[in-house]
Amino acid sequence: MNTMGRREWVVVVDDDAASLRATARLLRHAGFQVRCHDGPDAFVREGWPGGEGCAVLDLEMPGMDGLRLQNWLSTVAGFVPVVFLTGRGDVPASVQAMRGGAEDFLMKTCEPEALLEAVERAIAASRQRRVVHERQEDLRRQFAALTSREHDVLCHVLAGDLNKVTAAELGIDERSVKRHRTSLMRKLGVVSVAELARRAMEAGAASPASTATVDVIDAHPRGARSGG
Repeated sequence: MNTMGRREWVVVVDDDAASLRATARLLRHAGFQVRCHDGPDAFVREGWPGGEGCAVLDLEMPGMDGLRLQNWLSTVAGFVPVVFLTGRGDVPASVQAMRGGAEDFLMKTCEPEALLEAVERAIAASRQRRVVHERQEDLRRQFAALTSREHDVLCHVLAGDLNKVTAAELGIDERSVKRHRTSLMRKLGVVSVAELARRAMEAGAASPASTATVDVIDAHPRGARSGG
């Protein structure tokens, strides 16, 4: 385990003082930045510190239990991986926690290595989510930079329409359709309709249903380009 200082946060919430101290000591020794709260109310007041990291939550706490705190956290901070600790096995709660996106559900008596491994996985999930989010934001900016006419042509391309159909629907000539299509693909940095569809779905600019015919078009690029 690398004990060099790290930037990731681990927020620990546990109303059991001894357990809170032991967990915080273990995580600090592993090099994490640790913020401790002796109950959900204290965490809610202070909020998520921001940046990459995860939360280690006690399952059973007075007032807002760990599951409700998980829901609150996802609402105010977006995706924050959670590792649950509990003093006793609770199968229904563990199932609910995992459905809510928890990284792991551990007994407080687990080996220290098991907790550290769960936290590492949670941190990795947080980091991956950030990478995906940044890529999505970059793609959204690219799609937002298209002109209104390029957006119109894009919708027809993703729907599988031939150039002549797109031209008729938009009231322009086929040459203009081809020009707009070439321009939008250049701006988005793609060379195939299939790649265009994948980026559109990744950016949230299209649904899978709207790109259902893309593979067929991409398999016959000559006909699609000619508009015949």
